[in-house]
Amino acid sequence: MSKILVTGGLGYIGSHTVVALQEAGFKVVIIDNLSNASTKVLDGILAISGELPEFENFDLRNKLKTQEFFKKYDDLSGVIHFAASKAVGESVGNPLLYYENNVSTLIYVLQELNKKDNANFIFSSSCTVYGQADKMPITEEAPIKAAESPYGNTKQIGEAILKDTCKANQNFNTIALRYFNPIGAHKSAQIGELPIGVPQNLVPYITQTGAGVREQLSVFGDNYPTKDGTCVRDYIHVVDIAKAHVIALKRLLNKKYKENFEVFNLGTGTPSSVLEVIQSFERVSNKKLNYKIVDKRDGDVISAYADTNKANAVLGWKAKSTLDDAMESAWKWQQTL
Repeated sequence: MSKILVTGGLGYIGSHTVVALQEAGFKVVIIDNLSNASTKVLDGILAISGELPEFENFDLRNKLKTQEFFKKYDDLSGVIHFAASKAVGESVGNPLLYYENNVSTLIYVLQELNKKDNANFIFSSSCTVYGQADKMPITEEAPIKAAESPYGNTKQIGEAILKDTCKANQNFNTIALRYFNPIGAHKSAQIGELPIGVPQNLVPYITQTGAGVREQLSVFGDNYPTKDGTCVRDYIHVVDIAKAHVIALKRLLNKKYKENFEVFNLGTGTPSSVLEVIQSFERVSNKKLNYKIVDKRDGDVISAYADTNKANAVLGWKAKSTLDDAMESAWKWQQTL
C-alpha cells in the first residue's frame, strides 16, 4: 500500500485531502507545525475515515528535522505539499515571513526528494500566479504576469523551482494544481476551515459574522468593473479540490503524465461576486448578514475564474458542488464550533 506524505496536512485543504487519500486506500503521514491548525483535526479525520494518519509535529523551516524525517520515512510513494502561509493581505504586510515559509520549506523538501531514484510531487499552487489576467476565463496558457502580492509571488517562484527541478531530473515528476477559491467543509461537519484568529478569507468571515462571532463583515470595494462592483472569484468546494489531488496522484504513480511537469486549474468555471456569495449564505442559512462596503484592499485582483477544460479532459476531474452546496456545508461546520 502506497504511503503518501501530506505537508500541512492538518490545514484546511490538507485535512480534506488526507480524508480523500485514506478513502482511496492510501496510507498517509502528515507533517504540520500547527501554526494555523490544531491536533483536534486528527479526531475529525479519524471520525470520517475510521483511520488515524501518522503525524509528525515540526516546522519544515528546520532543515535538519526535515532531513531526519526523510531518512525515517524512506518508503514514501509521493508527496503532496500544502505547508505554506496563504493570506494575500498578510503577505503584503509581512513579505519576509512568506518568502521564508513558502519558498525555503519547498526547497528543503525538494532537496530530500531529489535524492530518490523516482519522486512524485503535487504542489499546492494558486490562481494568484496569473495576477490580473487579461482574459476570462483563465486557461493554463495565460501569461504569468507580475504577482499582485508576495503570496502570489511565492507560488510563482515555487512553480519555477519545480519546473527547473523537473527539467534537471527526468525522474522527478510534478503536478502543480492551481486552485481558485476553496470554500466549504466536509459534509459530516467533522472538519472544515478553521482559521486561528481573525479570518483572512471571505467565507469563514461570513459564517463567523452569521454566527455572531464577528460583528460585521467588510466588503472591500464596490466600484470594481464587475457585474455588481465587487470582486469576482471562482469559489470551489474543498472536497472537489481534495478529490482532484487523489486523481493527480494516481496519474503520477501510474506514470500517465505526458511531461514530468504539468499544471492544471482547479475551479468551477463559474464567476461569483462577493455580494453573490453573501446572498448564497443568506439563502442557505435563512439569516440576513451584517456587512458594510469599505475601501479596496491592497493585493486584490478584480476578477479571476477558471477555464477547467484541461483538468476535465486530461484528469477526468470536474467540480460537482454548487456555490450553495459549499456555503451550506460551511455554515453547518461553523455551527459545530
